[in-house]
Amino acid sequence: MKKYDVTALGELLVDMTENGISPQGNRILEANPGGAPCNVLAMLSKLGKKTAFIGKVGDDSFGRMLRDTAGSIGICTDGLVSDSSVHTTLAFIHNYENGERDFSFFRDPGADMMLRADEVREDLIRDCRVFHFGSLSMTDEPCRTATKWAVSLAKDSGAVISFDPNLREPLWKSLDAAKEQIGYGISVCDVLKIADNEACWFMEESDPLTAALRLRGKYGTPLVFLTLGREGSAVLTDSAVIRQGGFRVDAIDATGAGDTFMGCILSYISETGLSGLSEDRLREMLRFANAAAAIVTTRKGALKVMPGRDEIAALLNAQPDR
Repeated sequence: MKKYDVTALGELLVDMTENGISPQGNRILEANPGGAPCNVLAMLSKLGKKTAFIGKVGDDSFGRMLRDTAGSIGICTDGLVSDSSVHTTLAFIHNYENGERDFSFFRDPGADMMLRADEVREDLIRDCRVFHFGSLSMTDEPCRTATKWAVSLAKDSGAVISFDPNLREPLWKSLDAAKEQIGYGISVCDVLKIADNEACWFMEESDPLTAALRLRGKYGTPLVFLTLGREGSAVLTDSAVIRQGGFRVDAIDATGAGDTFMGCILSYISETGLSGLSEDRLREMLRFANAAAAIVTTRKGALKVMPGRDEIAALLNAQPDR
C-alpha cells in the first residue's frame, strides 16, 4: 500500500484575479492561491484523497500564505521548499466577457522555477500511486532537471504518470521549446489531459478530436483526456473514443476548470489503476469531472473553492445526461 494517492510537482503561485472596480475606478485584484498541479491536489483532497506537493515558494508573505493554504485543505507540504533568495511567482489574470483570459506573469525568475533536483523529496514520490506534473516546471533550469528526475523516480517506483501540458505561451522562450518539453511529457505519461486548443497547436490540426487521435497514435498514451470547454470532454483509449457533454452554468472564471477536471479523473484512477476501466466507468468519470469543472467556473480562483461530492451530485441530478 502506498501512503499517498497522488503526489504532484510544479508551480504553486498566486493568481491575482480581477474582482470588481474600486470607487476610484481602478480594478480590484484578489490574491487567489493557485498553480495547476496544486489545484489538482486541492480537488483530490476535497474528494478525500491523500495528496502531497513538491515545489518551491519564496520565503515571503505570499509564500507563507500558499504553504498555510495548501496545508489547511489537507495537502502534505513536506516537499514544499521556501527560498529567501527569490520571490513567490505571481500570475495576473484578465478575464474577457467571452470567457477568454490573458495571463501576465511575474516570474523572471520566480520561486517555482528554482526547484533543484537535490531538493525533491524522493519519499513523497516513491510512496504514491499516481505522480502528476505539467509543463511549466520545464520552462527553465534547474526545475526542468528536477522534474525529469522526479518522473524517473516515479517510473521506477511503479506509479501511474499523469501529465497536463497547461500551455502558457508567455513563459516559454519560444514555442519550439514548449513543443519539445511538452513532447517529453506526453512521451512518458500514462494519463494525458490536454485542452482542445493545445491539441490543435501541438499536432498542427484544426479539429481537436482529430488532433487527439493523431497524438495518441504517435505516442501510444494509454488514456488521453481531451477537454472541450463548454462542450464537455472526451477520452481516447485503445478501443474507444467516448464523448460526454458539458453542463450549463453561469461561468465567471475559467481558471482552474481543467485542473478540477483532472483532479476528478485522477481520483478514479488512484482507486482502480489503469486496468479494468470499462466504457461505462470512463463515461461516469467524464460526467463527474465535467460537472465539477463546471461548478468551479462559477467561482473566483480555484485552489480554495473546489466543489465537494454533494455539490457535484446535485448538478449531476439537476441536468440529465447528454
